Amino acid sequence: MKFRVLAAAGLLAFSFLASPALAGGAKAPAVALQSIDGLPTPLPYPYDEKADAEADLAAAIKKAKAHKKLVLIDLGGNWCGDCRVFAGVIEQPDVKRWVDKHYEVVTINVGRYDHNMQIPARYGVDKLKGVPSFLVVDTKGKLVNDGAFFALTDARHMTPQSIVDWLAQWPK
Repeated sequence: MKFRVLAAAGLLAFSFLASPALAGGAKAPAVALQSIDGLPTPLPYPYDEKADAEADLAAAIKKAKAHKKLVLIDLGGNWCGDCRVFAGVIEQPDVKRWVDKHYEVVTINVGRYDHNMQIPARYGVDKLKGVPSFLVVDTKGKLVNDGAFFALTDARHMTPQSIVDWLAQWPK
């Protein structure tokens, strides 16, 4: 995979460039927001610490099957700035429309790697190397982003466009 490094406001951001590996993905929308500095504050707290993660995941898989979408399992915690940045980016109207078209998103609170760890383990991920971590699962329950779980663990140093470009790799 090829990367382009962008310098913006003194921060490094990675932008995923089109490559043969990404050719099968859906076209990502052009994101109006140029920098995460433009996200509304406070950033969202996306993880319900009291949620029944198993029930939420089962409901997301059922909806994904009904609507022929992928499931985006977002593993993280409200303490994580990168998780909150990701949540803010996907709530942007232009991004949200695209994400809703291609994914059923389910947020799973993993606390400080001490809650709901059976969910990533079910897909062969025994240890999270950071959060947010993402599992992309098809309607048959098959993991489709094998090995690409941790690309957004530094979301606060990425552009909104590069985050969406990463998401665009799997939908058809």
